[in-house]
Amino acid sequence: MNMLENVNVALQANVYFDGKVTSRVVFFADGSKQTLGVVLPGEYTFSTSQAEIMKVTSGDFDVLLPNASEWANYPAGAHFKLAAGVSFSIRTSAVAEYCCSYL
Repeated sequence: MNMLENVNVALQANVYFDGKVTSRVVFFADGSKQTLGVVLPGEYTFSTSQAEIMKVTSGDFDVLLPNASEWANYPAGAHFKLAAGVSFSIRTSAVAEYCCSYL
């Protein structure tokens, strides 16, 4: 199991899509943060406020990246980058998890 050490975690979750997507913010000593999320089966569209890297930590996502016309599959261990101010969609047929780092 991968671990994040020496961090603070927000007690309140970010809840989206009627509870089908949740995440928690993890704060590091250097001032950076990441979010750890759980996604229930379904299809969801998100917008970014800042650039980020989204790593799939369990399960897999089909992702429709900005300006893409076809979905791409990202299994556990894979990641994709997103610019600030874009929208993208993810879908999954089973529970999946992610870790999002902000650039």
